[in-house]
Amino acid sequence: MSWIKMRLQEFHPIVWSLVVGTVFVRAASSMSMPFLFLYLSNQTDMSLAMIGLTIGAGPLAGTIGGFIAGAWSDRIGRRRVMLGALYVWTLVFVGFALSKDPWILLLLNIAGGLCRSFYEPVSQALMADVTPQEKRLRVFGIRYMAINVGVAVGPIAGVVLAKSSVALPFLMTALIYLIYVISLQGLLNKFGIKQIEGQKKEVVTFGRAFSIVMNDKAFRLYMLAGVLGAIGYSQMSSTLAKFAEMTVVNGTELFAILMTVNAIVVIVMQLPLTNWAEKKTPLTAIVVGNAMYAVGDVGYAFANSWLIFIVAMVFFTIGEILTFTAGDVLIDRMAPESMRGSYYGAKSFSNLGQFIGPWMGGLLLAHYGGTTLFLIVAATSMMSSAFQWAGARAFEATRGKPLNQARAESL
Repeated sequence: MSWIKMRLQEFHPIVWSLVVGTVFVRAASSMSMPFLFLYLSNQTDMSLAMIGLTIGAGPLAGTIGGFIAGAWSDRIGRRRVMLGALYVWTLVFVGFALSKDPWILLLLNIAGGLCRSFYEPVSQALMADVTPQEKRLRVFGIRYMAINVGVAVGPIAGVVLAKSSVALPFLMTALIYLIYVISLQGLLNKFGIKQIEGQKKEVVTFGRAFSIVMNDKAFRLYMLAGVLGAIGYSQMSSTLAKFAEMTVVNGTELFAILMTVNAIVVIVMQLPLTNWAEKKTPLTAIVVGNAMYAVGDVGYAFANSWLIFIVAMVFFTIGEILTFTAGDVLIDRMAPESMRGSYYGAKSFSNLGQFIGPWMGGLLLAHYGGTTLFLIVAATSMMSSAFQWAGARAFEATRGKPLNQARAESL
């Protein structure tokens, strides 16, 4: 008990509130959002391409939101941005449950993408505001673990709820979000967050972030690599569910298990893979990660049983762990000390891949089938490595110092 008490006292109560909230928010959203492709294909007369466009519209909206969320949180406060995003997000999920109109569903997903792009970065910024600098890496590690705990639970719960009603997972998600935002609002008021929010955060405007993307060649190449990587990664939350349903018996239940496998592999393998990556260069970790993505996609392409789908997901998740960690390291090294916030804000440009991926995936799945779809996205993941390498070379040419070197303390 004394050890638990010491851990709890190590961080601000708001940090723990956001961590616990992250478990519930991610569990709730993963009850519903990964099944949105199936929900729309089975409950509306939308084409697969239109469904992909609808799902991709959320991340596209998040690209814009990522540029401006930081500036708004500085102007009107972290608390207002987070709470406003959560209240609107609650209404979005109610809308998903009640509407079958394609245009309304498109607008709802755009609104959801904006809510995510406002809530998540700003909540991370608030965690940093109330945490000493030397402890922030540990805090964000705990948050990443909380995300995957939520994702491990949510899909299974979503399948169980959907057996009663296809709209029930969305309504339950809305209820959980509402309970969370009300409790969070009370805690933020209790601990006087208005007095400290935003004091340490650099202003990130749309114009400044866009200028960075346009003028920094190395960063542009890195963002192009991110777009290509996101095209492949986005299939996991869009077309994979429909492909599993089309390919094997009880494919919907299999997809829920695949999402849980993804979260469990992250929880179990994050530390050993990070230890391995510390001894390598970031570019090496990204290249290996992209290769693991490709192996997983090839596995999906030829999968005809639950076992092959599950094995493919394990490889795919290893790629996720390696690329996400090393990608953050590269951005940290690429950014000038005084502009790190702007570079992280501009990173949302890679969300374009999350828009292109579901739309492209829906088209390919409808006209050429899942085998062609996943072989193409496997090739796209490998192409991403070429742009990562070109970005590293451009950085060294323009800055006069190496970007790609092993440095354990960065990881």
